[in-house]
Amino acid sequence: MEAIDEGAAARGSLDGADDRAGPATRASDRERDAVVQRVQEAFAEGRLDDTEFDGRMRSALIARTHAELDVVLADLPATPPATGPAPVTGGHGPGRFAVALKSSVRRAGRWRVPERYTTVVYKGDGWLDLRAAELSGPVTTFVTVAYKSRVTILVPPGVRVEMTGFGVTQGLADGEDPGYRLPVDAPVVHVRGLAYKGTIEISTRPGERPALRR
Repeated sequence: MEAIDEGAAARGSLDGADDRAGPATRASDRERDAVVQRVQEAFAEGRLDDTEFDGRMRSALIARTHAELDVVLADLPATPPATGPAPVTGGHGPGRFAVALKSSVRRAGRWRVPERYTTVVYKGDGWLDLRAAELSGPVTTFVTVAYKSRVTILVPPGVRVEMTGFGVTQGLADGEDPGYRLPVDAPVVHVRGLAYKGTIEISTRPGERPALRR
């Protein structure tokens, strides 16, 4: 009588079950948006560094299936830790102006950005990091003046950038296509800039951060 390899039979049974499992479940735009928001929260909590944040944001935006989204969040807690009730602010909205005279403007981390934000830097530098920020509306306008200064605005992947003015540039790392198409309802950051003997740069990846001026 011919011997039966029970292990091979079991493997064959499992393989057959996998074949019958069907295609992976497709992810929706809402599910991708939820993962993007969780990645931003994890970055604000300090769980991800710049490189990890950038890579996971791009992976979430181009994910086609639930399995691909699960990989993005695999080592992150399902929900951010509770921080208690928000402090009472007395109805005041976020600050709308920042001025630096031979000094620096720095905004980063979890901060609320008004729909219009004005920055003026004179012989200094500016660093406005929106990657973990909360935008107040679907369109955010930055009015930026850089006199003999450099102002960098960091936006997360998935945000549409529009620019007008003089001395405003937008950089893609290595000149590559980001690899995804923005939805029609993607948030918009509109930069109206004027740079005199300086530069205003919009980027999705941080370069070398200038040292604080004293």
